[in-house]
Amino acid sequence: MAVASGILALRLSIFRPVPVPVTVFRVDIGRVEDTVVNSRAGTVQSRRRAGMSPGIPGLVIEIAAQKGTRVKQGNTLLRLDDTEHQAQVQLTSRSLEAARAVAEQARLEAELAQMVLKRTQNLARNEVISETALDHDRTRALTAEAAVLAAQARIREAEAALEAARATLAKTVMTAPFDGVVLDITTEVGEWISPSPPGVFIPPVVDLIDPETLYLSALLMKPDVARIRVNLPVRITLDAFRGQSFPGTLTYVSSFVETRQEQNRTLRVEAVFQKAQLPDNLLAGLSSDLEVILEARDQVLRIPTYALLEGSRVLVVRNERLEERKVTTGLHNWSFTEITSGLTTGEWIVVSLDRPEVKAGAWVVISGEVEK
Repeated sequence: MAVASGILALRLSIFRPVPVPVTVFRVDIGRVEDTVVNSRAGTVQSRRRAGMSPGIPGLVIEIAAQKGTRVKQGNTLLRLDDTEHQAQVQLTSRSLEAARAVAEQARLEAELAQMVLKRTQNLARNEVISETALDHDRTRALTAEAAVLAAQARIREAEAALEAARATLAKTVMTAPFDGVVLDITTEVGEWISPSPPGVFIPPVVDLIDPETLYLSALLMKPDVARIRVNLPVRITLDAFRGQSFPGTLTYVSSFVETRQEQNRTLRVEAVFQKAQLPDNLLAGLSSDLEVILEARDQVLRIPTYALLEGSRVLVVRNERLEERKVTTGLHNWSFTEITSGLTTGEWIVVSLDRPEVKAGAWVVISGEVEK
């Protein structure tokens, strides 16, 4: 009996295997979400963005806004030299004045021709003058009336020309069509700029966006179409703001699944940010990732998803040895998996599974604990 006890003591001391250091997670209670993530980086965009160029060619004489400037609707962004266009407005204005003067002259002549015609008609009834004279005065009256109509048409023509000249003059000033931020200006004072000819792309002179209308466009991988719908909550992360996430809402779901090979069956969606959460330097064009939260449960038993072995198994540290245990899972995502049976709160499970000696029955020593 003493010999057996001695052998057992030797096995548990001198001949005991060197314990394998492992990192563990203490099973706890928390939130687990069922999510769908984007297949590749999405892009922050703005629903209101304007790439603007002047409607006429001209010489830049003033740039009233710079890159990054916040502007209000109607604020001046850029001015072109308007000397020639101001002169054209003056010229057409004088032409309108002349047309009105001619029209007044034609009206007076028409009134005179009508008076003469009436006298001639009275004389003709008394057979004082011939029918030929009457025809002559009647023709003069009709001609005068036609001259009045022609003069009125020239007034309308001059008014239209003046409006056109004023419209052209207005194009020498570029103003902000909405409140926003100037992203870029591609010209300098003293440069001659022109609008793009048909069929030829020229970069806009001023690029303006509305930062209050930012949204995210992304492609979801392996979409569960039946469960993805508008108004689902989302979580947005941005490369420019590492360690932060921004809540939002799904606002658009494409009506078809894209099946192009390089996209491997994806679904395009759009989401908006909760405005109260946005930092001031969040800009359109930033790379971002999107998680659509399909379902969430609070106060459930959970473990890190990467702690699960094939077949829904985990390794539990029990009496300094590893015990393999079968578990039943519920909701899961990349971070956590819900455990509905097989574990209890406070048990240690191994998460460092990348070493072959980490297996059921192995002696272990806890070298670290992952944060919850």
